[in-house]
Amino acid sequence: MAGKMRRSEASSSSSSNSRGETVVVDCGRRRSSCGYCRSNGRTSISHGLWAHSVTVDDYQDLLDRGWRRSGCFLYKPEMEKTCCPSYTIRLKASDFVPSKDQLRVFRRVQRLLDGTLDMKKAVEDVEDQNSSKSTCSCACHEVSSSETKETSSVKHEEMNNAENIANYLSDQVDNAIHTWAESGEFPCNIQLPKASVKQVSQAKRKLLVEGAEELMYSSNIAFQIVASVRRAQSAGKDARHGSGDDTLSPKIIAEKLAASLNQLPETSGLSIRACNGHINYYKSTTQASSSEGTQIVSGSKESAAGCKRKACCMKKSVKHPQGKRRKLEIRLKRSSFDLEEFELYRRYQMKVHNDTPDHVSESSYRRFLVDTPLIFVPPSGDGRVPPCGFGSFHQQYVIDGKLVAVGVIDILPKCLSSKYLFWDPDFAFVSLGKYSALQEIGWVKENQVHCPSLQYYYLGYYIHSCSKMRYKAAYCPSELLCPLRFQWIPFDIARPLLDRKPYVVLSDYALLKDGDSLPLQASENSIEVQHDDNGDDDSDDFLIDELIQPESESSDDESGPESSGQMLENGDLGDILIGLKGSRVRYKDLQQAFGPRERSFWDSQLHRYKRVVGAELSERMVYLLG
Repeated sequence: MAGKMRRSEASSSSSSNSRGETVVVDCGRRRSSCGYCRSNGRTSISHGLWAHSVTVDDYQDLLDRGWRRSGCFLYKPEMEKTCCPSYTIRLKASDFVPSKDQLRVFRRVQRLLDGTLDMKKAVEDVEDQNSSKSTCSCACHEVSSSETKETSSVKHEEMNNAENIANYLSDQVDNAIHTWAESGEFPCNIQLPKASVKQVSQAKRKLLVEGAEELMYSSNIAFQIVASVRRAQSAGKDARHGSGDDTLSPKIIAEKLAASLNQLPETSGLSIRACNGHINYYKSTTQASSSEGTQIVSGSKESAAGCKRKACCMKKSVKHPQGKRRKLEIRLKRSSFDLEEFELYRRYQMKVHNDTPDHVSESSYRRFLVDTPLIFVPPSGDGRVPPCGFGSFHQQYVIDGKLVAVGVIDILPKCLSSKYLFWDPDFAFVSLGKYSALQEIGWVKENQVHCPSLQYYYLGYYIHSCSKMRYKAAYCPSELLCPLRFQWIPFDIARPLLDRKPYVVLSDYALLKDGDSLPLQASENSIEVQHDDNGDDDSDDFLIDELIQPESESSDDESGPESSGQMLENGDLGDILIGLKGSRVRYKDLQQAFGPRERSFWDSQLHRYKRVVGAELSERMVYLLG
């Protein structure tokens, strides 16, 4: 046992040396008024920790146990007791499927950038879009049955032709890959994926900046090849290529494949270009014009065809006479105070949330959105850390040099955790909250190439009993965290349960087989759930978690855990890591120094602490005594 402890402490020390250490002060149970149901009493109940420092690995694990942060204050709702149970919600970025409404937001922003959307007439334009369905329905009755059949036949023929071309192009890419593999370019003994070239529909091409409407087909085979090689390397199948081999970059592989394909005598009259890891096929007539024009650093950096940020396929080729073209830049910077950001935040809070000027102070802004306990981890270049590093960041959205929105985010080993967004009220008509969410999801997809562990997008808390928070489930397929066993449950399974009762142990019902009845009865004292799913709440207060001011809340004097069963469940407290006068010791080494009364007090405090953070984190994080 002693040897095991020494190894555990050595491992903990090694982790601490590489990424720092987490140091927290336990604030205990907190009661406050609720910003969601607006109850009169202090019905919002949570457990709080004040963090001096937190490693990104520990904060990732805390998120996966239902914690969130407001500045340097960490909090976790006591789900059984709080008025509005808050479930952590996340989305696997690679599985995300945008809805029609989300695609419409993309197009609206692009029209703003193109100069085809007049800001003054934006509201009328949105109303016209909403009424277009009925107009289209009336127009359809004017088309004769013969015209309908003829149109349908032409479209069917076009679809078949496009599918044949896509299959032909796929075979060409496959042949190039196999030729390349035989020459020894790829590691041996791996199963290379089959290439798939897909047509880019006209509707999806509209999401791109101008000049990309000539994009006809696209393939992401380079990313699949890299994934296959890395899986083989991680399994020890190939030792010849290191994980840092630059030849495994999707960008380089796509460029080499495009060069090989361009040497073929017949490519169906299409020009081929590599675009940041994707192989794109364009109408050859636009090839010459693409070398001219200005680059657009656009928020529409990820299209349905998979094009990412690079401007290689985002060149200006056609002028829009309707209005001035705008330039959107998205800048990622580490969390720090910025006067321009604060002024935007102040204007946003007063105009959108009706805060009074004295409630939007610089100090409250710093505590809420600037201060962070997360220890920054610089990029490593070994595939474990993205190019920006891990830590807390502000993502600025700038149009023609003017700051219009700021997303406050944490970038962690497994996810991008979105914390808050504030925006210029003058741009409310383009739904910047939804647009920023789509950009953040795209950022996760893009950076998976650099950091494979980075797969998820965390949307904060989902509160089913608050209709204004239900919009988060529109980013699907999402998952909710079970509040008891901390397992991730698909939202489709969780929703009918939450329709009946605000607090549910989700993992119990996820295990039921189809056809089993749900033993779920809403108690008389449970909160009445609102069923307002009309979808018209487009407030864009995306990912707002309540601003928690720990100094203004009250803390319960309850010193013991909630039940003796929980005390037994927590087991031994001896391995909890304690910080005392600058040293780090295990609690078992301090117990003998306490008298009976002191020991009883600290035992009860540490039982509760271990229950809310979990056994593993309690042995890794430093519980500060003095």
